[in-house]
Amino acid sequence: MNKKSHIIATGAYLPQKIMTNNDLAKVVDTSDEWIRQRTGIISRHIAEGEETTSYMATKAAMQALNNAGLTGRDIDGIVLATATPDMTFPASATTVQDNIGMGDHGFAFDIQAVCSGFIYALSVANNFIVSGQGKRMLVIGSDCLTKLLDWGDRTTCVLFGDGAAAVILEAHEDDGSGRGILSTHLHSEGKHCKLLYTDGGASSTGTIGHIKMAGQDIFRQAVTRMSQAVVEALETNHCSATDIDWLVPHQANIRIIESVAKKLKLPIEKVVVTLSKHGNTSAASIPLALHEAVEDGRIKQNDLLLMEAMGGGLTWGSALVRW
Repeated sequence: MNKKSHIIATGAYLPQKIMTNNDLAKVVDTSDEWIRQRTGIISRHIAEGEETTSYMATKAAMQALNNAGLTGRDIDGIVLATATPDMTFPASATTVQDNIGMGDHGFAFDIQAVCSGFIYALSVANNFIVSGQGKRMLVIGSDCLTKLLDWGDRTTCVLFGDGAAAVILEAHEDDGSGRGILSTHLHSEGKHCKLLYTDGGASSTGTIGHIKMAGQDIFRQAVTRMSQAVVEALETNHCSATDIDWLVPHQANIRIIESVAKKLKLPIEKVVVTLSKHGNTSAASIPLALHEAVEDGRIKQNDLLLMEAMGGGLTWGSALVRW
């Protein structure tokens, strides 16, 4: 029988420090009303001190392992999506591998697709399981984007926050129930890379740089690309928007989320929205929303979930999952 990946557990971590819109208004020329109306964000978490990308990823991973009743030794591979690794090298995933007690078996590596990172990582990990190269995979999205912010640029500093979330994939024989990851879809178009980027890097400036964004262009691209990715996933699996129990989108901007839902004629009540509490956490965005909806009982067994994202690159993608 063919193997399928089931998501058997989730975990999450948000830094202790919370910065509200009113707090931010003391740093830059903005207001709570301005930020809420344009983004839907009310507050965000800021990583401090020991709260590095690998630290947050480890916390999220440990919660997922505990929820699954597993230990690090039960994991065959780690795929960590991040645009903000602890160091240029080695991969932050290897630090997580050590932290969770995985030992010297299996493998761990980072993947970089910015806000689309979790979808990319999920697709890669799923392929390892389907090909029989692993029984259990840990997929993590973890980012400290506030380290890349210019706090004087209100077009970007109001949008982003820090956090991490994880899922555990487990191989199951395809028993005809339809459960598991049904398909993933990845895309990129490099000619748009300067719509969202950092003006620094190891091989260019030798600095990490700051986030630069063409907001209006990114908005239009996001609505178009994420809608396309959703339609692609549905058509591949011979489904329609009415079959979706939950849309779990990248948490970037409430207007983008609402626009995608409207294009799909999907009620907003069927969309998991969490960005008001943590802003855009890049690769952690989708798994944070997924974790919350699983923990509070909204997502139930056999629900059909559609996850989608777009990030710098430009990169975008989707995943259709039967819970």
